[in-house]
Amino acid sequence: MNSNLALIKGAGDLASGVACVLKGAGFRVVLTETEQPTCVRRKVSFAEAVYAGEVSIRGITGRLVENTAEARRTMARGQIAVLIDPRGEALNSLCPEIFIDATMLKRNCGLKLDCAPIVIALGPGFEAGVDARSVIETQRGPQLGKPLYRGTAAPNTGIPGEVLGYTSQRVLRAPLEGTFSVCLNIGDLVNVGDTVAYVNDIPVRSLIDGVIRGLLKDGLWVHRGMKVGDVHPEKDKRVCYLVTDKALLIGQGVLKAIHFLRRLTSLTIKGSFSGS
Repeated sequence: MNSNLALIKGAGDLASGVACVLKGAGFRVVLTETEQPTCVRRKVSFAEAVYAGEVSIRGITGRLVENTAEARRTMARGQIAVLIDPRGEALNSLCPEIFIDATMLKRNCGLKLDCAPIVIALGPGFEAGVDARSVIETQRGPQLGKPLYRGTAAPNTGIPGEVLGYTSQRVLRAPLEGTFSVCLNIGDLVNVGDTVAYVNDIPVRSLIDGVIRGLLKDGLWVHRGMKVGDVHPEKDKRVCYLVTDKALLIGQGVLKAIHFLRRLTSLTIKGSFSGS
């Protein structure tokens, strides 16, 4: 086991917020992604390193690496390693102390209690004590970021969080299956009805005035109804580069869970020796 090493499955905006909190607390961090990440908040997602090679979030550099040996060298330089690993092979190679499922798929795709000494999952689709040692609440509200050690997180409502009175209107979705083509960029200001992108020849238009805070990578294949962008109702470009309070609170919840589970493991070991 590699103590103080956290392997995070997924490198979207919530996973990246968790990574920033853990890196700031002194952990070594590796994030894994698919060959074509589909996160839209690319300015605050380490997944963007898959396309750009390197990104910086809150002063922390995330670098794309080819293998776990390079990941170790990258961490030794004080950086976060981002590894393309759709089959999850890095888990056996790195043997991390902490394994976190931060894919936000709302279902368990193979997570087990024995993946690592400390196993944590974000959001609905997992049961604490069965699939993971702890599940972190990801729904906005008074419980946001709370570590759960029994039971499940609140179910997915399918409704985006409210920002200045807007919920679903903030989200840009693909009108059909096809190739996604952008005609505006993250940080551009938009008004109601402006065309932000196309899927094949069908326009994707903004439903509100604001700034494009997130946008899918140009050229990706999308399915109907898929989230392809995010418009923030404030015409302030700075919001595009800010890790949300939600992501940071979830990161703090992960950190609390790690400390609690470490103490629990220590007490269990001590109890085993005293009773032998």
